[in-house]
Amino acid sequence: MRFIGGKTQLLGNIEAVINENASGHERIFCDIFSGTGSVAKYFKPKYEIHSNDFLHFSYVIQKATVENNHKPAYLKLSEIGITDPLRYLEEADVSANECSSFFITDNYAPNENSNRMYITKSNAMRIDYIRSTIEAWYISELINEVEYYHLLASLIEGVPYVSNIAGTYGAYLKQWDKRAYKTFEMARLEVFDNGHNNKSYNSDANKLIREIEGDILYIDPPYNSRQYAPNYHLLETISRYDNPEIRGVTGMRPYDDIKSAYSVKSEVTEVYEDLIANANFSNIIMSYSTEGIMSSEQIETILKRYGDDASYRQYNIPYRKYKSKVTNETKTLYEYIFYINKDIPKTQVYPILSVAEKNIKYPIQRTKYLKSPLNYIGGKYKILPQILSIFPDKIDTFVDLFAGGCNVGINVNAKKIICNDLNSKIIEMYNAFLQIDTEEILNHIENRIAEYSLSKDNEDGFRKFRNHYNDSKNPLDLYTLTCFSFNYQFRFNNNLEYNNPFGRNRSQFSENMKNNLLTFLARIKEIDIVFSALDFIEIDLSALAQDDLVYCDPPYLITTGSYNDGNRGFKDWKETQEIALYEMLEKLDTQSVKFALSNVLTHKGNENKILNEWCKKYTVHHIENSYTNASYNAKRGESEEVLITNF
Repeated sequence: MRFIGGKTQLLGNIEAVINENASGHERIFCDIFSGTGSVAKYFKPKYEIHSNDFLHFSYVIQKATVENNHKPAYLKLSEIGITDPLRYLEEADVSANECSSFFITDNYAPNENSNRMYITKSNAMRIDYIRSTIEAWYISELINEVEYYHLLASLIEGVPYVSNIAGTYGAYLKQWDKRAYKTFEMARLEVFDNGHNNKSYNSDANKLIREIEGDILYIDPPYNSRQYAPNYHLLETISRYDNPEIRGVTGMRPYDDIKSAYSVKSEVTEVYEDLIANANFSNIIMSYSTEGIMSSEQIETILKRYGDDASYRQYNIPYRKYKSKVTNETKTLYEYIFYINKDIPKTQVYPILSVAEKNIKYPIQRTKYLKSPLNYIGGKYKILPQILSIFPDKIDTFVDLFAGGCNVGINVNAKKIICNDLNSKIIEMYNAFLQIDTEEILNHIENRIAEYSLSKDNEDGFRKFRNHYNDSKNPLDLYTLTCFSFNYQFRFNNNLEYNNPFGRNRSQFSENMKNNLLTFLARIKEIDIVFSALDFIEIDLSALAQDDLVYCDPPYLITTGSYNDGNRGFKDWKETQEIALYEMLEKLDTQSVKFALSNVLTHKGNENKILNEWCKKYTVHHIENSYTNASYNAKRGESEEVLITNF
């Protein structure tokens, strides 16, 4: 489908910008001005997709091809003998359908009441018949919601192929184009199953942005004064089929309620800044045009106002040249792609409640933190500003009992740091990082990549390398293996064999990952740090004193992460372990040793009753959850995350 500002030709550039700047650990991708969904569909194999558009016909296409993961079965239609609904709708006798409305035929094809030439009469009648039949089937429950949107999208996608227009529906041609004489056919839509809970919305982007969150936000707003609604009014009317009061030569439907402020020069910067300010996404990518009503300087200023200045990038993609009729000089037009990182939020001030209420919220400080080179489930990188602002200023020995990706350990300011985790494979890797020269580590990684031809699409090489690691158990090979694995995660079977699948078209040892690794290596080699792989109850903490701090981020009892199910070769987490941890912390408290415990009081309707009762003895700091890449993530308001301290 031809669409104003469509990004089909820019998809590779957008992907290159993501690969260059994002960490590679991202899960949720939001296309908030989706149009025909070309961007959302392109990235669907790699991410969980959230798409949106305020035009209803766009929403229908997204529901069928972005949100939906499976080709509909049409079981109830099959029971009445309709085994191929699309072919049935294309071939059935139109005149035999008594319940059909013929709004499109009466208003957009030539007849005694209208001279409009958008569609031939025969094709218009077929479109009316199909649209009213789909609605009748849905009302009578012969098709479900998924089947309804699939059929409706197939109808809408077929209309442009027989439309007598130059590009949009703002006007029709005065002579019939040969395309218009084709017999109408519904589109056969491809449906890709990405295994995620994708979501599609039909909403104003600035309202929706306050309700969603994720990892990558792609913004492709209108860039000039042309409103989209009137240019696609016929598709909108077919989609809604609401018999609107149309007007004018072109039969325009009313669109005052969906006019976009992004197409109004006096309003665009205000509405754009509102979108960026309220975007709860780590990575923001925006495409725009040289011809846009916002300047690149205005866009840069707004992005830097709410993101990390150092991460800002602007890419100029030449996309068309034309000869000026006045000067006869060649002028190059560019498509801009902007990038900025919002991992580090601007300082926010939250109200501080009384200590007696044990319910304290702290400001999030704008500070740069080192990021772990590992994508470890439950990582605390995005909430480090809150956690570290609560820690004491003076720490002699810092003990991280459940270190995981070590995001907390490598960023805390302490004289000595002890990072422990039951996952011995992770600890072996950390110790290898600590003991082996940085250049040797990089050479090992690059040599393995070359030896097995590891890439985003070589699954055979990945499988051979995975077999090699499971035979050799080299910790540097484990790190390299995860760089090309699905979601970059560490997953083992009960025999401690690495069994995470291939990260096709997504995972690689990118420059961002390399930089994260280099900063991590530099950090652990310059500080006093020890890595150990013990069960937390086996660690001797008797020598700790009042200026020491024990931090605990254990598996969460009321969540269902793979790290606490006991099926990955490591010990599971049950009430017995939970109570033993509380007893250990109570003992530390009697010795005047400080502790901090990360956990959730409630999660998706479940309550950790043991924790809720135990924490009454201490101070409970409520954490503003801003990450989505953890197995226990929930929609905002569904998970009550806390940091419990005895100080």
